[in-house]
Amino acid sequence: MNDGLDWENAGLTWKRHAEQVVEQNWPSACLYVVATPIGNLADMSLRAWQALRGCDAVAAEDTRTTRALFDAWGIRTPLLAAHRHNEQQAADTIVQRLAEGQRVALVSDAGAPAVSDPGARIVRCVQAAGYRVMPLPGPSAVIAALMASGATSDDAPGFAFAGFPPNKPAARRKWLEQWLAWPVPVVFFEAPHRLGATLDDLAQVAGGDRVLTLARELTKRFEEISTLPVGAMREWLGADTHRGQGEFVLVMHAAAPQGPVDDMLSSEHERLMAALLAELSVRDAVRIGVQATGLPRDRLYAWALAHHRREDAADPEARA
Repeated sequence: MNDGLDWENAGLTWKRHAEQVVEQNWPSACLYVVATPIGNLADMSLRAWQALRGCDAVAAEDTRTTRALFDAWGIRTPLLAAHRHNEQQAADTIVQRLAEGQRVALVSDAGAPAVSDPGARIVRCVQAAGYRVMPLPGPSAVIAALMASGATSDDAPGFAFAGFPPNKPAARRKWLEQWLAWPVPVVFFEAPHRLGATLDDLAQVAGGDRVLTLARELTKRFEEISTLPVGAMREWLGADTHRGQGEFVLVMHAAAPQGPVDDMLSSEHERLMAALLAELSVRDAVRIGVQATGLPRDRLYAWALAHHRREDAADPEARA
C-alpha cells in the first residue's frame, strides 16, 4: 500500500482533532460505555481514546487485557475489575464514584461492552441510581461480519444477534432450530473447539444448501471470511488447519422461500407487483402491494425479492 501520506501534516491534523474532541461535552457523574478494538489497534476511535484518558477510572472485563491496550495508546487511567463474577460489586463501586461526581468508563475485552459481554447489569444499576450513561460506539464483530457477508440489503435490512449457542449438543440443536426459524440473517459467535460440531448441527437443522458466512479473526492479521453453503463449510474448514483457530462469527443467511416462488401469487397480483417493482424499491413495492391486495406481507416480499434478484442477474448493467 502506497500511503503517500505527509506524516508531519497528518500529526498536526490529529493533534487539532484531538483538541476539538477534548473541547466536546464530557459530563461528570457519567458512565461512558466505550467500544474498543476487536483486533486491529488502529480501530481505536479518537473519541474513545480521549474518554479513556480523561475518565477518573475505567471498569474493565479483564484488567490485563485492557492494560495492554492502554500501554499501546499511552493511557494511564486507573483500572477497576468488572467481570461476570463481581459485576454487582463493581456496579456498587461505580455508582459510589458517580455520586462523588467522577467520570467512569466501562470497557470489555474487545468491541462493545454489555453486548454478549459483562456490563449490562452495571448499566442498569447506574440508570436506576439516576446517573447518565453515554455510549461511545465503535468496533463490533457482529457488524463487521454482516458488512462482509452480503446477507442484508437496504430492501431487507433486518438481522438477529443470538450470542453464543449452548455447549451441549441437544440444547444447541434446539437453540439453532428456534433462531433459524426467524426470516432474517442470524449472527452468532462460536468457540474454536465447538465449531465443527456446530457446523454439523447447522447442516442437520438448516439443510446443507443454506448459505453461511464464517468470519474468523476479524480485523486481525490472519482474518478470513468465507461464504458457502453450510454443507461445504466443513470441507473449507478442513482444507487448512489454521482455519480452526481464532475467534469466530457466523452469519446464517435467511432461508430461501419455501415452494416455487412463481406459485405464490395469482397472475393478476404478479402483474401488479411487477409494475410496482419497475418503478419502486422492493420495500415500497411490497408496502403498496399489501395495501392494494390485502395479501400477507411475507408472501409479497418473498416474491418481490426473488424477482428483483432474478432481474438483476439477467441484466448485465445491474451486475456491473
